[in-house]
Amino acid sequence: MTLKEKTQDIYNMIGQGKLLDAFDKYYADNIVITEPRGTWSSKSECRKHEEEFLSMVKEFHGLEVKGITSDEASGIVMHETSMDVTFQDGNRVSMEQVGVQKWENGKIVHERFYYQN
Repeated sequence: MTLKEKTQDIYNMIGQGKLLDAFDKYYADNIVITEPRGTWSSKSECRKHEEEFLSMVKEFHGLEVKGITSDEASGIVMHETSMDVTFQDGNRVSMEQVGVQKWENGKIVHERFYYQN
């Protein structure tokens, strides 16, 4: 499976409500995730951050993968996605983001998300 296909699998799993399963399957123990709200290091810290995000979500209405591209030789994958989410406070938000992943040995070791905070 190519890195591009693995990233598509991640988003297929997220679309099925299996975000944490995708995280456990594809993220390395030494993962670093960076986004406009901060940086998290280590699989346990990053997983906790994902759990906190999920706890704020009341309902997912949709997920669209707009594009995925990869440089397989350098282990870089970029993806553009949008999500339609209602949070626990009742706010319904359409979120768009671009992510850049660095893969090593079949796992993501760094991922940076770009979005308007």
